Amino acid sequence: MIRAYVAAAALAALAAVLFASPSGSRAADEPKPDKLWVFVGTYTNKGSKGIYRYELDLATGKLSGKALAAEVKGPSFLAVHPSRKFLYAVNEGGTEATKDGAISAFALDPKTGALKMLNEKTSGGAGPCHLVVDAKGKNVLAANYTGGSVTCVPIKDDGSLGEPTAFIQHTGKVADPKRQGGPHAHSINLDAANKFAVAADLGLDKVFVYKFDAGKGTLTPNDPPSASTAQRAGPRHFAFHPSGKFAYAINEIDLTVTPFAYDAEKGVLTPLKPVLTVPEGTDRNGLSTAEVQVHPSGKFVYGSNRGHNSIAIFTINEKTGELTPAGHFSKDVKMPRNFGIDPTGAYLIIANQEGNSLTVTKIDPKTGALTEVGEPVEAPTPVCVKFVPVAK
Repeated sequence: MIRAYVAAAALAALAAVLFASPSGSRAADEPKPDKLWVFVGTYTNKGSKGIYRYELDLATGKLSGKALAAEVKGPSFLAVHPSRKFLYAVNEGGTEATKDGAISAFALDPKTGALKMLNEKTSGGAGPCHLVVDAKGKNVLAANYTGGSVTCVPIKDDGSLGEPTAFIQHTGKVADPKRQGGPHAHSINLDAANKFAVAADLGLDKVFVYKFDAGKGTLTPNDPPSASTAQRAGPRHFAFHPSGKFAYAINEIDLTVTPFAYDAEKGVLTPLKPVLTVPEGTDRNGLSTAEVQVHPSGKFVYGSNRGHNSIAIFTINEKTGELTPAGHFSKDVKMPRNFGIDPTGAYLIIANQEGNSLTVTKIDPKTGALTEVGEPVEAPTPVCVKFVPVAK
């Protein structure tokens, strides 16, 4: 009983810190919310109509209230503005206005969860698949998978998007031309200081690092300009550790996670020993990974396995940042394209792309183990999960 009370108190304290931080976008005098809006990006070629919204009860883990928040083409990946007043989505297939890849901007009402289209701008390349808003809320950075490039688009005072201020085309040697083809920027992330942007390129087996100027909206290659994973690994998504000392890239092709030591002053990534996301001896033919995230406590890393239909769980060595496998969760998981960890660290919601559902799991704060909460909730071809506190 005493241990349970201590764990609950620790979780509550963690939640207070997270919601008070810029990433949680909560003012110091704002009460901790009881519920979160859960926004889900989707593919719209199989019955989905756009971005969907749900409500998560933080006390019970119940996910309910499915609603179409915005009807828009191919809003696969989403990003929320630090003010919680705006939301942005990549449009992988482009839109009627852009034809090629696009980024859409929406006004967001945190009280009702309503979204209103503001405008859209080109992403500068084909197949945009990931985006992030910088900590100052001045820019959207996006990665174009098919185009193999990254871009920066400024955000106006009203939340709408301006004309792109930076564009970088990735180039380099491909280890496996048949599988990797060419440059494929698959994600872009910013460090806690908002100084460096990191882009994982699946085709080049590199994680590129760019100096980022939020005021000017510029991206400049760092020195050194990148860190490498193993050849034919295929780095896909990337996540920083909350300490700022480590980072993790999940590799789509060889089903591994590569940890990195991170020098926050210089923006330098040093690769550490990679670990498999599936059990040793698993036939990896036809399998691939997708998402990677670090728990807000800094104790655990989670990664999604497609085909194997599981979420891999790892514990983190707090001194070295290296990972130790700690099991898998697979109940009601089907082609987990993405997942989201809520800002309090209590729940992990899995987007089952082929299962057309969301699986809610509760996170054990001691071990990182996942336990399903209720039954899966219907969601058409879900791709991305993002959270916004419900304003009172």
